[in-house]
Amino acid sequence: MGAAIADSPSDAASLTDTWHALHEAAAIVGALAGRAIAEDAGASPAAIEAFPETIFHAGGWRLALAQQGLDDLAAILETGVSALLAVSARGRSPACAAAALHDEFRAARAGLLALVAPQPVRHPV
Repeated sequence: MGAAIADSPSDAASLTDTWHALHEAAAIVGALAGRAIAEDAGASPAAIEAFPETIFHAGGWRLALAQQGLDDLAAILETGVSALLAVSARGRSPACAAAALHDEFRAARAGLLALVAPQPVRHPV
């Protein structure tokens, strides 16, 4: 990943692909943790689905920060899933570690979603 997203349709598609791939990895982590997808409270399914397009159109510093966050999250999940699979291959339960990694994913995703959350209107006092 690493490179900043520019403003072309292929870049928007790349952002969407990355977002969906991260969610697929998180679903695997959630399964290893023994969590059902329905347990993923706190994030609106509509906001999750719309994030790539919304952040792409927001552009500027929000898009740059989102790209860095996606890169970081991909690195965390890649390393974490490898470790969880290694633990599982040794006949150990990865459930507790998977739950912690899944919590980290959800927290990071909440931070990314906050980049496109409506901002409160501030009125001068």
